[in-house]
Amino acid sequence: MPLNMTRGVTSISADVYDLHMRIFYICTAIGVVVFGLMFWAMIFHRKSRGHKAANFHESVKVEIAWTVVPFIILIVMAIPATQTLIAMEDTSEPDVSILVTGSQWKWHYKYMENDIDFYSVLATPTEQITGKWDKGENYLLEVDRPLVIPTGKKVRFLMTSDDVIHSWWVPDFAVKKDANPGFINEAWTKVDVPGIYRGKCAELCGKDHGFMPVVVIAKSPSDYQAWVDMQVEQRRKAKEEEQRLLAMNMSMDELMAEGKKVYLANCAACHQPNGAGLPGVFPGLVGTGVVTGDINTHINVVVNGVGGTAMQAFGKQLTKKQIAAVVTYERNAWGNDTGDLVQVKDVFEFMKNSL
Repeated sequence: MPLNMTRGVTSISADVYDLHMRIFYICTAIGVVVFGLMFWAMIFHRKSRGHKAANFHESVKVEIAWTVVPFIILIVMAIPATQTLIAMEDTSEPDVSILVTGSQWKWHYKYMENDIDFYSVLATPTEQITGKWDKGENYLLEVDRPLVIPTGKKVRFLMTSDDVIHSWWVPDFAVKKDANPGFINEAWTKVDVPGIYRGKCAELCGKDHGFMPVVVIAKSPSDYQAWVDMQVEQRRKAKEEEQRLLAMNMSMDELMAEGKKVYLANCAACHQPNGAGLPGVFPGLVGTGVVTGDINTHINVVVNGVGGTAMQAFGKQLTKKQIAAVVTYERNAWGNDTGDLVQVKDVFEFMKNSL
């Protein structure tokens, strides 16, 4: 039924669903009895039929009944509810632990047992959001890099946030846990069926709250291990590529082409494609001091963000090549024309000296 809670694909989600339905039936039965008696009394004991209201002050039997019966009902409801809640909070002995960090407006995943971490960002095309294209089947529920977990294994999620309160929610897992800055919350799941499961941020976290989906792919243990091996190999190659870039200089054309792609993907939503920004909300980048002034100050803003504002830190989200390219692009686009070239080694030196 589309209006009911989903049963989910895990044992915990099935327990939550069964508990929900049990409480629902109890509440429905209570409602039928109470309203049935009320309407029966109103219809068959009304004044027009010659009935008079009873006149009595106290009834020990009635008082005992309306105390004992609700108490028994609450006990019947509390026992399975407590069992389910205890099971939901039992994050002990996990096979895989993943740190989930909410950030306006994306998720960061870090696998604690492996050297793997990445950001997961909305992948729905802008043209669908603005209405230029028809909306896809999974509109606003698509990401560039989904979270991958193994089936048949207990996966523990450690939830936190970089900025404001977020909430990581996947209905099929019966997992909905707040990600609070400065705190670590825990949740867990064990998925038995391979597949793709979708969710979203369930806490109003800012202007792009609706653009913060969650996508989880559950793979068989062998497929999951193959994925882990591939991620480790890609990270190794990325480090080799970074070392190669440290020893060379990129041309202005190369930096501008790469920087434009990075800017449009990560910065244009706030600062606008033309760099004009949104007056009173997001500053413009045309002719401003940060963009045309000291290069290290510009790099610092991109790498570390600006505290107390919506300008987030991109030091962990972008590669050093991407940071060098986007800083170069911003310093030479829209008529800024500073002529400055920022190379990968410049970003590397800045980040090394700022540790």
